[in-house]
Amino acid sequence: MALVDHARIPLTFGPSPVHPLARLSEHLGGAAVWAKREDCNSGLAFGGNKVRKLEYLAAEAVATGCDTLVSVGGVQSNHTRAVAAVAARLGLRCVVVRESWVDWPDSVYDRVGNPQLTRLLGAEARDVRGEFGLDAKESFLQVLTELDLRGGKPYPIPAGASDHPLGGLGFARWAEELVAQERELGVRFDTIVAATGSGSTQAGMVAGFAALGERRRVIGVDITGKPADSRAVVARVARRTAALLGVERALDEDEIVVDERYHAGAYGVPDEETLSAIRLGARTEAMITDPVYEGKSLAALVDLVSTREIPADATVLYVHLGGQPAINAYSAVL
Repeated sequence: MALVDHARIPLTFGPSPVHPLARLSEHLGGAAVWAKREDCNSGLAFGGNKVRKLEYLAAEAVATGCDTLVSVGGVQSNHTRAVAAVAARLGLRCVVVRESWVDWPDSVYDRVGNPQLTRLLGAEARDVRGEFGLDAKESFLQVLTELDLRGGKPYPIPAGASDHPLGGLGFARWAEELVAQERELGVRFDTIVAATGSGSTQAGMVAGFAALGERRRVIGVDITGKPADSRAVVARVARRTAALLGVERALDEDEIVVDERYHAGAYGVPDEETLSAIRLGARTEAMITDPVYEGKSLAALVDLVSTREIPADATVLYVHLGGQPAINAYSAVL
């Protein structure tokens, strides 16, 4: 089955922009660095990579007559904010479970940024205690049961819209989109760097390139502090998505590259390397990155290019997945 055979509700502006990061490249003095900007991909509450994923899940929710989108994430979850935005756009109800995944001391951590936007979008939020993890949370399952008993028809969306039968399709389509943009621009990216959290962004890319008969070096930068879990979910979702797209060959282990050197020890906690990369991206390109996801993946890019682990003659694509609203929750360090 081809990608076009899967139902999708368009929620983005179209292809996300691709552009060179000329000043950052000059500063690093190595590979030519470009960016593909998922943070600019949609008009839905600051967009981001989760919107691209939700295009396929939303289509299934509407087709099956569901009336409420239900999902789970951390307090500063970009994903739950995106689910709330998609629900508002489609006229559906929304309930999000926000667990206390991050022990961060900033006094406004649980009130600004993504929680603030989620309230503004009209979603119902349930704040509960809980540790970071991508498994089916008890608090999430309780909401689904409650809505069922009320006679509603909830549509369950796992953390990050990732470990779901359709979770990898959004970024499989991204791979197809990128190849078309490369033809238009006359460039080919030999290395792609992106943050890896819940896994389906990187997994979708890998499966999407495989469906096109290509192999690319996709470096997923673990931001969770649990890289073995990240690698496992990326491999699982990539293989499931590849099968869904009719890829006949098996995906090789070396296609699943998860770099565990830049997660700063835990999900949602930045170190000085993360903060330094955030400042560098802002001061060379006016490109704003957050301390949870993009600051860590940008720190990886900066180090990999500076040390020539990505060769100086390479053309590298940094994939900006969004997440800027979370910056407000880290005002003590930014």
